[in-house]
Amino acid sequence: MPLAARRFIILAMDELFKKQEEERILSNAPLAVRMRPENLDEFAGQSHFAGEGKLLRRMLDAGSLTSVLFYGPPGTGKTSLARVIANTINAHFEYLNAPSASVKDVRSITERAKSRLINSKAKTILFLDEIHRFSRTQQDSLLSEVEHGIIILIGATTENPFFSVNGPLISRSTLFEFKPLSEDDIKKLLERAMKDNRRGLGDTNLSISKDAINFIAEICDGDARRSLNALEVAVLSKKTGSGEVSLEDVRESVQKKQVAYDRKGDSHYDIASALQKSIRGSDPDAAVYWLARMIAGGEDVRFIARRAAVCAAEDIGNADPFATVLAASVVQVAEFVGLPEAQLPLSQLVTYLACAPKSNASAKAVWEAVADVENGRIADVPQNLKDTHYKGSKSLGRGMDYKYPHDYPGGIVPQNYSGLDQRKQYYNPADSGREKKIREILERNRAILDSNHQ
Repeated sequence: MPLAARRFIILAMDELFKKQEEERILSNAPLAVRMRPENLDEFAGQSHFAGEGKLLRRMLDAGSLTSVLFYGPPGTGKTSLARVIANTINAHFEYLNAPSASVKDVRSITERAKSRLINSKAKTILFLDEIHRFSRTQQDSLLSEVEHGIIILIGATTENPFFSVNGPLISRSTLFEFKPLSEDDIKKLLERAMKDNRRGLGDTNLSISKDAINFIAEICDGDARRSLNALEVAVLSKKTGSGEVSLEDVRESVQKKQVAYDRKGDSHYDIASALQKSIRGSDPDAAVYWLARMIAGGEDVRFIARRAAVCAAEDIGNADPFATVLAASVVQVAEFVGLPEAQLPLSQLVTYLACAPKSNASAKAVWEAVADVENGRIADVPQNLKDTHYKGSKSLGRGMDYKYPHDYPGGIVPQNYSGLDQRKQYYNPADSGREKKIREILERNRAILDSNHQ
């Protein structure tokens, strides 16, 4: 018998024994593992790309699946969908967890994949969980096999792949973003688990109340794994062997809700962005909600206070100058007292900022001026404005013809303050709050300044 054929038979036997071992392990696995979908019809959620007629379905129906990246929060079905895809296209499924895997592990899998492809034309899916934990070098080791179709890579990550995955790998993959499951999706999943005799809890002789199902679906925030774990604990801890699992049973079984928040990932910046945009949009209720999300997630109070302080200067500015004063005070107070008390001044600040009149005129002024400085000609300081606090300055003509504004009516006198041939207006106050009065003053002053521009 040829050597290649013997190797293929050995590989086939190994995979048969491996499958039998996996089935034995699965029978004792947690409910969340046992209830993983076996086909696309059982798969819950992600209808925006896995639903009928959507991109992933079309790719599978056409048999044109390429390497893909799954990006989204935990418990949304990334691993489950990868296994469903393997079943759908009749591909061998290989699993690697990036933090504990090495380049050697990848090479071992790709060698087996190459052998299957040569001897039986069988496809291999490599599911690489937490792909963002792979180094750049480790990710590069996948490129050749992905490029030549030896493996179909399904990389899963909870972090934005554009920050954590190599550009060449992204360009060779189709990206699918997973969303938290809806409450209806979670409810259907829980109800199916209660009825399933083979994989679920259908043989427990227990039912579950609608209120209990609704409570789990709400508190688990779209995380299928957490919802199934909560259901399993509630059922297994039921004192009697029959009857109904009540809302109270579920409340006692569910641990304190954990707020999903990654201080180094997308949620950190996304929620901070939502906070600032809610303040800018004058919605104090939304602003205090995002503040609560950041506090409950363990965000550094200094980061929150600094972000709000920037918002005070950028989005309110001179429409209400006190906003910046209040922000500066809260930055100090929040750091001084710490949590949980720091939530009080922080709430005072974000609600005040949201209700304050808005203007970004001062922010736009400096943005435009900086752009001119960086991209245009640099103006020399006019002689009349140059420093005169040293001996010999007068012999150089420094300060010559400077007009002291306080010596003139209204404290204003026209002279060249910018050094530009034509004076440019950067600051244009809004018609709101304090800036409405500032605009009236500025219009009067500019009329005087423009009357004798040098």
